[in-house]
Amino acid sequence: MKRMLLLTFLITGNVFCTTKSRPNFILIMVDDLGIGDVGCYGNKTLRTPNIDQLADKGAKFTQHIAASPLCTPSRAAFMTGRYPVRSGVAAESRIGTFIFSASSGGLPKNEVTFTEILQKEGYSTGIIGKWHLGLNREWKDDFYHHPLNHGFDYFYGITVTHLRDCIPGNGSVFLAGAAETLKQTFVIVGITLFTLIFLNKIGLVKIPGKVFGYILLVFILFIVPVLFFFWNLHYLNCFLMRNYQVIQQPIIYENLTRRMTSEAVNFILRNQNKPFLLYMSYIQVHTALYASATFRGKSKHGIYGDAVEEVDWSIGKIVNELNKNELRDNTLIYFTSDNGAHIEEISSSGEIHGGYNGIFKGGKATNWEGGIRVPGLLYWPGVITSETVINEPTSNMDIFPTIVKLSGATVPQDRIIDGLDLMPLVQRSNVSSEHEFLFHYCNAYLNAVRWNPRNMSD
Repeated sequence: MKRMLLLTFLITGNVFCTTKSRPNFILIMVDDLGIGDVGCYGNKTLRTPNIDQLADKGAKFTQHIAASPLCTPSRAAFMTGRYPVRSGVAAESRIGTFIFSASSGGLPKNEVTFTEILQKEGYSTGIIGKWHLGLNREWKDDFYHHPLNHGFDYFYGITVTHLRDCIPGNGSVFLAGAAETLKQTFVIVGITLFTLIFLNKIGLVKIPGKVFGYILLVFILFIVPVLFFFWNLHYLNCFLMRNYQVIQQPIIYENLTRRMTSEAVNFILRNQNKPFLLYMSYIQVHTALYASATFRGKSKHGIYGDAVEEVDWSIGKIVNELNKNELRDNTLIYFTSDNGAHIEEISSSGEIHGGYNGIFKGGKATNWEGGIRVPGLLYWPGVITSETVINEPTSNMDIFPTIVKLSGATVPQDRIIDGLDLMPLVQRSNVSSEHEFLFHYCNAYLNAVRWNPRNMSD
């Protein structure tokens, strides 16, 4: 009996030690944040003390590159550690992201995400905020591409992107294009009807009167559904989910970031006694811009600055929760943006709603440096030395192998993983990046290649 008790104690103790030795992970991604929008990358007017603290007490990457200048492919690369052209999440058409919740595409099931690997290792995994890698495939509730089918245990957020159409009074991303299409349709239909009526009058052709009625009916059947859809887009496309359930439709954006922060804190509290991964994917600062009453009108850069400062506040609350529950020293925090700031975004009232990409040319949706160079911070007290600065090229794909190895799991060997472990760079066992080349795609098309020359004597 004593030997059995001793054996039980040893097994339990071993599991406990193994669990405690594995770090927690909090991965923070801000939507459309520019590298020049935060203090640690040179901004002097926006207040981001909590983000800056991660840089001061951790590692800052000065050449951190998103795998794509657009949301969906960049996030696919982040989740899989692979260029989006490998997984097929790279469009050949002009629009390279999922815009409608009814889209049938998404991250393929044969792709392996870091959350699937960590889930098998006993981690509790959660995503709060923006997913943007698909929802359904064939039916409205098959949830084929839902985050809970890609390794997450918990989901609170939106499955597609946030649009200006989601907040009434903020204009429409479709209005200009739709108005031009409707104008052309009216012109074509008008000319066609006028020509047929004229030819019929002069006797060149004989057209029964009902033909004109059919043409008009077809036009109405086309135009009415289009107008109905875009007029009601915020009801049809903008909804908030908890796991598989829609809990708010349309979304009420007032205090949404505060609600997301509360969800993050509660997730940490629920899982404080076992290893966890939290993907905090902020819906801000994508347009339409919004901020809680506490932050509205408080920054020096309008509603965009208010949103950035609210995100910083939220990050501070999450870090404080780690401190309160003595989890800070066993938690790796990663901070980034999915792509560069959208510098061309202008509201319906003419106000510029884009961010700032510092000295770099271009922005979101371009492969100029401003579209792909993003903030990159790693924070892990006791493991990563304060004020570490890495000037070597790194990628958001590097997070995949980094956290997989730190969790004690093995990086998949049955496929090419383009990301590389960041820890040798951060801990200075490597002085140069192993990325000799980084490929820059716009949708499925290669635009540029970044070459990082190695020792020329090799």
